[in-house]
Formats: sequence, C-alpha cells, structure tokens
Amino acid sequence: MKPAITLAMAGVTHAMLMRHLFPGDGLEAATVLVCSQSPAPRRRLVVRKAIPVPHEACSYRAVDAIVWPGSYIETAIDVAEREGLTIILLHSHPGGWLDFSEVDDKSDERVIPGIFQAFGDRHGSAVMTPDGAVRARLYSPDMECETVDLVTVGGDDIRYGWSKEIANGNLPRRCLAFTSGMTLELGRLSAAIIGVSGTGSIVGEQVARLGFGHVLLVDPDKVEKKNLNRILNSTLADAENARLKVEMFAEAIEAYRGPVVARAIPLEVGTREAIEAVAQCDVIFCCVDSQEGRMFADKIAAAFLIPLFDVGVVIPTFVKNEMPAIADVCGRIDYVQPGGSTLSDRGIYTPKGLRDEDLRKTDPDAFADEIREGYIKGLQEEAPSVISLNMRAASTVVGEFVARAFPYRQEPNRLYARTMFSLAAFDEDHYAEDDFQHAGDDALLGRGCQEPLLGMPAFRKRRKPE
Repeated sequence: MKPAITLAMAGVTHAMLMRHLFPGDGLEAATVLVCSQSPAPRRRLVVRKAIPVPHEACSYRAVDAIVWPGSYIETAIDVAEREGLTIILLHSHPGGWLDFSEVDDKSDERVIPGIFQAFGDRHGSAVMTPDGAVRARLYSPDMECETVDLVTVGGDDIRYGWSKEIANGNLPRRCLAFTSGMTLELGRLSAAIIGVSGTGSIVGEQVARLGFGHVLLVDPDKVEKKNLNRILNSTLADAENARLKVEMFAEAIEAYRGPVVARAIPLEVGTREAIEAVAQCDVIFCCVDSQEGRMFADKIAAAFLIPLFDVGVVIPTFVKNEMPAIADVCGRIDYVQPGGSTLSDRGIYTPKGLRDEDLRKTDPDAFADEIREGYIKGLQEEAPSVISLNMRAASTVVGEFVARAFPYRQEPNRLYARTMFSLAAFDEDHYAEDDFQHAGDDALLGRGCQEPLLGMPAFRKRRKPE
C-alpha cells in the first residue's frame, strides 16, 4: 500500500538531529521541525529547517520527559507562518521506545492548539529513538490525528520507516536486498526516470521489474529508426508512427505489470508539469545527455529532498594514423544525497555548458561549425551500437540504489558517491562523498513548493484573473 502521508528529511538534517537529541546523557531532548510540501496530490512533507532547543534552555529533562520553553515554537511560527508551512514538534526517546506515551499525548493536547491559533491546518509531533528511527503524526485544527505512514531519510543510506511495521515500539529489521521483502517494499514507492532512451529505457525496465509501485517516465522525444538498436521495447512500428518514447514504454510496462503503474510525461524535465510530477516521487534516476536536464534533476532533488542517481556514458576517440580510434569506453554513476555535494559541485554541469546548450537551441547557426557529439566524442554516428555499454551503466546505477536502500556492502556507502568504469582499461574507480567539496549553497534544500518553483522566476505560478 502506498503511503498516504510521507515525511522526508535530508541525511545531513538527520545526522544533526541524532547529535542533538542524543547527546550522551540519556535524557530527552527536543527540536522543532519546519516542513514544506511536495505538490499535490501526494501528501509529502519535506523538512526545510530544524530548530534545536538547547539542552540548557529546558527547565526539566529526564529519561522519559522534557519541559522546554515555548519561545522556540514562537520562532518556528515566525519562520513558517508567512508561507503556511507545517510545524512538527520532535523529541527523543532515549530508552528506544518508538511510540507516543500518555505524557506525549497530553503535551500535544496542550501545545498543538496554540500553534493552530497562530496559523495552519496541519501540524504535528514526532519521536526519535537512538537507532535513528522516527515516528510522526499530524493533527487537524480540531485535533483529529493522522499517522505519518512513511518517514524517509536520504543520506549515505536511504532509510524507509513504515509506521504500520512498528510493533511494541520497535521497527523490524530491514528486509534483505534481492528478496521478496524488497519487492514488497518497492511496491509502495515511486521512481522517476528522466530520459527514456538508450540508458533510461534500460533503467526503466529494471525499475519496473524490480517492483516499484509507480514509475514516472519523463521524455519529450519520439521513437526513430536510428535508436531502435538501443531503446528497449521499441519496435519498427513505433518508429514508423513516430510514437512518443514515454507512451511506448508505459504501454510496455503495462503489458507485464498491469495498469496504473507507469505514467508518461512527454515533456522536457524543465517544464512546470514535469517538475511537479517528479517532485512527488521517492527516488530520481537521471538518464539524460544534456547539462540542462541534469541541472533540473539536481534542483528538484534538493528542493524536495529526493535521492538522485545520475548516469552517463561516453566513448572518447582520437586520431591514429589519420584514422579515428577508440580511446576509452566508460561510464559514470553519481549518487547525490540532499544536502550533500550536488552534480554542479561535481562539475557534471557548468555555467558555460548550460550557456552553450542554450545557444545550440536558440541559435543553431552559431553552432553549425561544431560537431554535435553523442555517445562517441569526436565522431558523428547516427545509430551507435552502444546497448552493451548502456546495459552495464544502467545496471550499475540501479544497483547503487539497491545498495543504499537495502545496505549490503562490506564498506560504508559514503565511499561510493561516484563510480567510474572503463571497459577499455577493465578498471573501476570509486569516489567518496568527502572527495567532493559542497559549495554550501543550500537555499533550495527542502524548499518544496515555495514560489517561484525551484527558486526560478520562470516557474512562478501565474494567478488566475478574477
């Protein structure tokens, strides 16, 4: 069953909460979370800001109770009221009981109505245990309570905490990777595939067959004969009829998964409709060959706290004896966690690259003297035979997701922020999250639906004329 309400936070936020809520003295501690939202219809809250309550500011701290000043709630109201954000009061349960006590219930009955007097139609409370698990609930102004079905953290590992699985105040152990338990859990999650071509179609095929409950396909292009050799499920009839790639692929998924699993968005990712659709997903796979597409994926992941997996392949060439020769056959897989180093930080897209792409679209004559390079750099090739390379890269990027959502590596996942492989050198290199310098510009982090969307004036929602 898909989650009715989700609470998402960045790994860096979760790590900060762990440090503050469990300082080592075995006593309860508190933080106020200010949350924005993903687009409707999904009810998905994203933690924009955490306001820790200093331990020394609390008038009482015990192993099973805490009393802290209301001024920190007032600070949260000042932050949240202008945009109508959601406030969640979070405190720790050092004893490890992942449930709400009678003391917690009575506290909410006293405190939450005061927040509603200020503003809003949904606020809530949450508890956290020393293992990092979080349980949350939301209230309406009349204090009717709703359980937050899923709490997810996009960090070095991707955590999923399902409220319905909590028994006797404890979450069960995570199911093992590659088991039927993993399939069942994926059936409650949604994945966005941006770019459904040579690599993206293979990623989409794996994601659908792994059992994701919802697969969003974003790509504006149509099937052509020249790419039949690398787009899974495409046929000669699709090319002759110039079918949209996403519609062709959604139909293929429906044939073996049934209806309602796949949704086709035949648009560029840099459109409001596509952004709002991707923003409702639990994970993003970016399989485009443009810097602009990667930029939008990067921004969506940050604004809506969604783990992002980016994949690219390239075959560089050189001239040898006046003839073109293969220099390498390689692929790159990047995992971007919200609040960590971005694709921009890693140089995957640059201001110059974005300007050049824009010029190519707006003034193609200015680029007439340059080769439009695809897979094979330095050589024009309409229908490159690259499906084996794409298969390798697509398998690696989906495997990277599995390794983080259902950890099985012998080393920490933090060591695998980037994987690069060379088929020519038969080599594979890995780069840790700490190998990349984060620029520290987190203005988008947890921004959610705040206008303008993604902080870009071009996406400011226009008011309907009265």
